[in-house]
Amino acid sequence: MARKQNLIMRITNEWWNRLLGAVSERSLSDQEEQYASHRTRRDFVCTTLGVGTWGMVFPLLTIVVTQLVGAEQAGMFSMAFITGLVLMFLGNYGVRTFQVSDLSERYSFADYQANRIITCIAMLLVGAGYCFIRGYDGSMFAICMGVYFYKMVDALADGYEGRLQQADKMYLAGISQTVRSVAVVALFSLLLFITRNLVIASVAMAVVSLASFLLLTFPLALFETPKSRRCKPADVVDLLKRCFPLFVALFLFNLIENMPKFVMEGMLPYENQLYFNALYFPAQGILLTVSIIYKPLLVRLAEVWADPKRRKRFDLAIVAIVGITVALTLGVMGVMAWIGIPIMSFLYGIDFEPFRGLSFVMIAAGGVTAVIDFLYQAITVLRRQREVTKLYLLTFGFSVFVPLLLIGFTGLSGAVLSYLIVMCILLSLLVMEYVTIRLNFSRKGKAPVSPDDFAEASGSSAAATRIVAHKIGEADGIPADRNPTATARLEPASSQADFANRGESGFPADAQTTAIRSEAKHAAPSRDFSTQALGGHAAAPGATTRMKAVTPRHGRPVAKLSDTRTATARSMTRLQKARWEKIERKRAEEDARAMDRMMREREKHAAQREELMRHAQERKRIEAERALLRGETQDLGGGHAEAFSRREKPLFRRKH
Repeated sequence: MARKQNLIMRITNEWWNRLLGAVSERSLSDQEEQYASHRTRRDFVCTTLGVGTWGMVFPLLTIVVTQLVGAEQAGMFSMAFITGLVLMFLGNYGVRTFQVSDLSERYSFADYQANRIITCIAMLLVGAGYCFIRGYDGSMFAICMGVYFYKMVDALADGYEGRLQQADKMYLAGISQTVRSVAVVALFSLLLFITRNLVIASVAMAVVSLASFLLLTFPLALFETPKSRRCKPADVVDLLKRCFPLFVALFLFNLIENMPKFVMEGMLPYENQLYFNALYFPAQGILLTVSIIYKPLLVRLAEVWADPKRRKRFDLAIVAIVGITVALTLGVMGVMAWIGIPIMSFLYGIDFEPFRGLSFVMIAAGGVTAVIDFLYQAITVLRRQREVTKLYLLTFGFSVFVPLLLIGFTGLSGAVLSYLIVMCILLSLLVMEYVTIRLNFSRKGKAPVSPDDFAEASGSSAAATRIVAHKIGEADGIPADRNPTATARLEPASSQADFANRGESGFPADAQTTAIRSEAKHAAPSRDFSTQALGGHAAAPGATTRMKAVTPRHGRPVAKLSDTRTATARSMTRLQKARWEKIERKRAEEDARAMDRMMREREKHAAQREELMRHAQERKRIEAERALLRGETQDLGGGHAEAFSRREKPLFRRKH
């Protein structure tokens, strides 16, 4: 009787069969999807597992290295891992949040793949250059490159896991991340235990991470998401340009966060890297826990923000996440004061009691860092990441001289304190920026047009109409088509950036005639002006759009649009509604096409299976006939075999 396989073995065998079948057909993207989307509970559970295991890789490996090869080599490994984490943000290029909030899929997944490959190659080159500049010896260079390659695979896999999240299958991304992290920890620990050689273990870590990507993450993303459009080099370049502010901000943030460690490398022994990172790991737990909470919600936050009527919920979500972070920080402090220090001393084999006070400072800094990370993601959803870059540049200046000053005087204590000070400065600047952005939205009652929004709305058409139309108030009681006030023709803006600057500034306070870019869609006598702020058809040739200077009422100037074809302006809310209706129609059409494609694929596979069965039966019949002709005994139905044997017997009868 066959032994029943356990769940893991059964899933593994099914996956291998599916993978080998797809490879034999030479197509991964055309395979039928097998896992459902929109599984919120699975998303949270698997994301928690994935982010948790990924976050525990560094602490666990540091503990293993400390116990097996000593604190000095553990400090070297910690420095290599920290540098790899900073370089990983070059590989990520800040694209993940942009990718999952690209609801209309303006850029294809092939564009995102090409973007990620370019940035990952750049990451490895920069890492190798950094090692040469630092003058590392052969052993440290090999350790660093092994760690850098592992983090490069992490960055590459992040793009494919982002695709799964974009398809609302984030639980699959969590599973992929979990498998890769567990495999890395297991193989690294095993080889280090056997060889006591940190170089061999680091290289093996890189190899196993690449194997997990090729065997799981890469095919899973292609199996379980719709087939992508072809890559367009122009879109890849545009994506690199648009995400550059994201990259600069995130790279600077992580450089700021790790600056005390880089300063310590030149001023203190490597053991201090171990102490600093050991104190940082509980704080990192806060950051990872908060990211577990908000990452599955990014797509839904983007959808909430897209609806002007629901934007108060967006603000409530911000407040809720910040409140959770504060509560979590206080909880971690309580645990650290109770049993945290003894547990750390046991795990590392080092007495951490002298660092009890520093541990509380580090945990507070971890809570501040978690809020910073979430606020930046929220600002990215608002597509206002450009405004944040200057804040990171300003904070970067503080992050250089504050650690230099404090570490030079107080050593490790100065490193921890400087970390908290710099993070508080950055948090203050981010909070002020976010409040400013929201107040601008509230005052205007609509989303101001930024260069990012303009580029996204315009697409590839340089001549598409771009204008934010203001609702004409009826309080003055003067019909737009009968107002005798003199009008001036509106001229097109000279460039996209020029338009964006004008669009954000709104109409002048004195209600003077202002030249802005406008091409009006011709309307029937319905007096409806099609402004096309988010793309559409160009105006009919000769259509003249005019802006009138209207006498102010109650001390407030009124800017009024009119047209020779009796049109009036539409509100931004109506434009947004039309845009999202268009997006929903596009999604419905894509779903219908995907369903039709799936049905055709099923029919194709069924026909292929029938053809294979028919060929197998034909081969079996031919083999049977060949065996019959060769004189072999075959059970072909009784009578045929007996007749054959009787007919052949005289040929073999021996004469006496």
